[in-house]
Amino acid sequence: MQWYQILLGVITIVVSLSITVLVVLQESKSQGLSGVIAGGAENLFGKSRGRSFEDKLVKYTKWATGAFFVLTLGTTLLILFWNR
Repeated sequence: MQWYQILLGVITIVVSLSITVLVVLQESKSQGLSGVIAGGAENLFGKSRGRSFEDKLVKYTKWATGAFFVLTLGTTLLILFWNR
């Protein structure tokens, strides 16, 4: 294996672990039976979604997922075309 393959593999593992942590830290959209009964009505009646910690987690998860996609695609193309 080349040094860049090892480096890209380590970076991919770190990004995938960070996605896992970010997803686990997020609250679920409906909190058990009360979410089923309310049907998401708590969003209609006053729970405003500003710049909360939850919103930041969602934003970071989107960025990490995009980085994972680009990193995986780039690594695959690099390995395919570099070894020719």
